[in-house]
Amino acid sequence: RAGGPGGRAGRWESAGYAVDTGPSVLTMRDLLADTFAAAGADLADHLRLSAVDPMYRAWFPGAGPISVRRGREAMTEEIRATCGPADAAAFGRFADWLGRLYRVEQPGFIARNYDRATDLARPLLPALRLARLGAFRRMATVVDGYFADPRLRQLFSFQALYAGLSPFDALAIYCVITYMDTVEGVWFPEGGIHAVARGLADAAAKAGADLRYDAPVARIVRRLGSSGPVTGVRLADDTFLPADAVVANPDLPAVYRELVPSARMPRAARRGTYSPSCTLWLAGVRGRLPEGAGHHNIHFGSDWKGSFDALLRAGTRQPDPAILVSAPTVTDPTLAPAGGHVLYALEPVPNLDGRIDWASDRARFRDTLVERLARAGYPVGAADVVTERFVDPLDWEAQGMERGTPFALSHRFFQSGPWRPANRDRRVPGLVLVGSGTVPGVSVPMVLVSGRLAADRVDELAAGR
Repeated sequence: RAGGPGGRAGRWESAGYAVDTGPSVLTMRDLLADTFAAAGADLADHLRLSAVDPMYRAWFPGAGPISVRRGREAMTEEIRATCGPADAAAFGRFADWLGRLYRVEQPGFIARNYDRATDLARPLLPALRLARLGAFRRMATVVDGYFADPRLRQLFSFQALYAGLSPFDALAIYCVITYMDTVEGVWFPEGGIHAVARGLADAAAKAGADLRYDAPVARIVRRLGSSGPVTGVRLADDTFLPADAVVANPDLPAVYRELVPSARMPRAARRGTYSPSCTLWLAGVRGRLPEGAGHHNIHFGSDWKGSFDALLRAGTRQPDPAILVSAPTVTDPTLAPAGGHVLYALEPVPNLDGRIDWASDRARFRDTLVERLARAGYPVGAADVVTERFVDPLDWEAQGMERGTPFALSHRFFQSGPWRPANRDRRVPGLVLVGSGTVPGVSVPMVLVSGRLAADRVDELAAGR
């Protein structure tokens, strides 16, 4: 639909600043390398990745900061210096547990297709191993069992929010996200996250793909009008492209609502619980960052549990939200003019099912977020900000994202695995879904996996299965 590759991983250029408009954290380099390899390409020929260290710099009200260091030994020493020897020793045990969890969960539950709920227990051994690992306990309970320092408890469980959940409600299976951040590490591509999309598009083109831009699809065409298998797509300019299979990657509800309205949207997508949304302040600024600021910075609030209750139960603004502030120019200074920085500030907020009137409250949310950044020492005064953009849930909705959230359905247990909207709809033969709204779910690594699972479905169609 757009004029180039990227989709949600877009890029905004203004006044000499190059700003990613979607994902900001890149993990699981091996999954990305596998995706390039599937096109017969080498990642290193298309992207230059730098290891981010510290991976996060975490700030806490009334207490000292903690750096999430790259490598087990470095992180152990960081915890020893900031939290004491007992928690440092606990980190080793926690990292071991995360590794065991990932090795069971990734092949057995994440990187696989499902046709029915009973597939979850076939084979049975991985499910039993997860149970023995405590993966079906609450995430906060498991993390709290390892660490005494409340800062570490927050630092190793905030990842539940990526799944649209509170760590007090999420199952410990979602500690697999903590593994991706903390153990596997965070990377950054030269040129920003959008460079990943450009690199993948280049590799696909070299492998023979015909990429068409500025070519919005009006509908997916089916034989027999509205009841048969797909036969291709009709573009907005009335061009017809024939196809035996159509892989659709808009937000899943938009596929059913706009492209195949003859098929009923899956129940989970119609009536399920969607993840919280976020506001996003993107800016090109002049000046120095706060002392000690890293590439990725998490500024935690003072009311950890109360913030989740407000966001997920009451549908209101968090009283003292944790915010993510990424400054990618720490790693890649070429994204800004000399003496400048790119700032990417994200605050979790309710989606459009919440109790906020975004038409009237948008300006207030922007202003208070920027005020929070100013108190933290970021150069965000009127004389510092060269260019800026603010995104709220209404903007996400305008981009085609259900309930105004870029994070799709939350990962409640019965909205995951075989209960998540499937990537194949047998009522529409030839249609394959891909992206965060289907299996396995949200985040860049999971969306990469969803691409391989979609490719497996196309192979099944070719084989007549």
